[in-house]
Amino acid sequence: MERVTGIGGVFLRAKDPDALQGWYEQNLGLQPDEDGCVVFRWTERETNANAGTVWAPFKEDTDYFGSRDQQSMVNYRVKDLDAMLAQLRVAGATVDDKIEDSKYGKFGWATDPEGNRMELWQPPANEA
Repeated sequence: MERVTGIGGVFLRAKDPDALQGWYEQNLGLQPDEDGCVVFRWTERETNANAGTVWAPFKEDTDYFGSRDQQSMVNYRVKDLDAMLAQLRVAGATVDDKIEDSKYGKFGWATDPEGNRMELWQPPANEA
């Protein structure tokens, strides 16, 4: 059975992502990196770019989360994206056909029985 190995990110829908990011930076100390996302490194000495958890606000009209009623989305880290998506299909989950392959790894999406869209992320092979 495939299992989630960690949380890769937490994303929030926001009316004004920049202002919300500023509020979190000022009040909680969440400082974005050069990509505009807050990354919590798993260790202070971590040099692997994918060894952390991302926190980021998105525009309120984003379609990235699926339904506009969904205010947040969790990115789950997995070892084998294809196997996880196949497992979810067998379980009756709604799984997007699209798989994104980038320098950050492979990404896929599925929706749980209550309509919550999730992102599944397989880091690049050299950084898993």
